[in-house]
Amino acid sequence: MKKLIFYLSVFGLLVLCFKTRAQDVVAIGVRGGISIPNLSGGGSSEQNPLNTGYSSRTGPDAALFAEFKFSDLFSIQPMVEYSSEGGKKDGFQALPTPAAIGAAYQAQGATAPTYLYANYKSEAKFNYLMVPILAKFGWNFAEKSPWRVYVDVGPFVGFLLNAHQVTSGTSNFYADAAGKEELPYGEQNLNNNQNIKSDLHSTNFGIEGNIGFAYNLKSSYVFVEGGGNYGFLNIQKGTANGKNNIGAGTAAIGYAYWFK
Repeated sequence: MKKLIFYLSVFGLLVLCFKTRAQDVVAIGVRGGISIPNLSGGGSSEQNPLNTGYSSRTGPDAALFAEFKFSDLFSIQPMVEYSSEGGKKDGFQALPTPAAIGAAYQAQGATAPTYLYANYKSEAKFNYLMVPILAKFGWNFAEKSPWRVYVDVGPFVGFLLNAHQVTSGTSNFYADAAGKEELPYGEQNLNNNQNIKSDLHSTNFGIEGNIGFAYNLKSSYVFVEGGGNYGFLNIQKGTANGKNNIGAGTAAIGYAYWFK
């Protein structure tokens, strides 16, 4: 709650700052929709079986924003945005060698492998509070048309709210990625929900952009837009699990009211 109050206070300061420079035309709005995030691996030297092979998951995306109109063409739009990030895997994949199995290897005088393999589901669920500041360019379809098309782009700072690695399923363990060297430990329960927030950096920064269509009403407008975001920083603090970058496609609808 304290963090939420802080971020909303920052948003309020941004509103006051830009209002003094705009043409006394300010809109306050909300948008909501879905986020379709995916985790991308780092460079080839940072990739391993744990941080590669992710596909997209889905989650909510919502934002409170202000739009400061400087001309009919250009405006500035700061936002406070709740963004779902992460990715998922489903099927045969790697996992860190469990401590008990590693101890069994050592008891036999053997070196435990770094990874084992199993058939299960895995989902990385990250939620961020992002603060983008977008430069927005828009054009009406015709001089008196209520329809408008726009694009916006700009940097964001992201603050990690929570992070969980969720696994489910049962499977035998294998020593190789081809699934031929089955280990003699029987079927294992892989259901787990692990809080991994302490393993990740608490902040990130990147770029966000959207393209959309708006319909102007008397003192407000409604809109539909699609876009995405991408984080420039690797999210992991250490290197044991490789390095990943966050990123997501988004689709949203929204409403904004003009204050003149």
